[in-house]
Amino acid sequence: MSLAPRAVLVHRTTEYEELLARHGTHGQAAFFLSARGRSVDAVRERHERARRALAEVAGAVPLTWRQTRVERADLDRFLFGPEDVVVVVGQDGLVANAAKYLTGQPVIGIDADPGRNPGVLVRHRPDRARRLLPYAAGAGAAVDELTMVEAVTDDAQRLLALNEIYVGPPGHQTARYTLGLDGTDVPPEPQASSGVLVGTGTGATGWLRSLWEQRSSTLALPAPADARLAWFVREAWPSPTTGTTRVEGLLEAGRGLRLTVESDRLVAFGDGVESDALELTWGQTIHLTVAPSRLRLIH
Repeated sequence: MSLAPRAVLVHRTTEYEELLARHGTHGQAAFFLSARGRSVDAVRERHERARRALAEVAGAVPLTWRQTRVERADLDRFLFGPEDVVVVVGQDGLVANAAKYLTGQPVIGIDADPGRNPGVLVRHRPDRARRLLPYAAGAGAAVDELTMVEAVTDDAQRLLALNEIYVGPPGHQTARYTLGLDGTDVPPEPQASSGVLVGTGTGATGWLRSLWEQRSSTLALPAPADARLAWFVREAWPSPTTGTTRVEGLLEAGRGLRLTVESDRLVAFGDGVESDALELTWGQTIHLTVAPSRLRLIH
């Protein structure tokens, strides 16, 4: 017998809950904020909207289904199953946080606070969950298959991201490495920089775009479903031993960017989650390409 679908509700701790965890009581949190010219009421209102949205979605799960919840901080320890329908209740960034742990499960993005989120990935309101859940579990559900970026090290560590992967120093030091491109006869270039960013069309509205605009780049950034990546070197430094001729480009499917580390310690992390980083050291190589898997986001 096949298992009934399981609705996995992904959410995150609210700002109000974080304030209570730090200060102990509502009154102490209110005093802390008021001393800085802010009100706790707006924070609590956002908390209540988020919790109402989560409760509404939970109540919309079909009675014959199983359901569970997972907080953002626990995603790296949660085991998703092939029969899961993943419902992200929160902000656009929470979809990206969950994407790296999925293997083709359909994802429904629910905007928990309409008007405060762009709604690029959390496209639906909570009241649509009742219709969307059975629709997502069906064979004919319409999805956007969003490109992801993958990093693999020479010792088989692997990292996935929906927006971008950063490779560079963990602090404010200089990253030293040799950068090479697949499928070209041009020799690799030694570089010193603030790090390298490789991202998708989904990420082209965020960090990638800021670098693109900052340097008035003429690259045509990819769209979310394009099987291409854009990459930028941050603040490359010219010297007698390091170059700056390769600081941006596009990677088609099947081509990659290869960095061989020449620093004591570099890190690679995806979508801004520094707590889930790969550690890289002298002589290691990391290869960044279009990922074979995609995020299946319900229309």
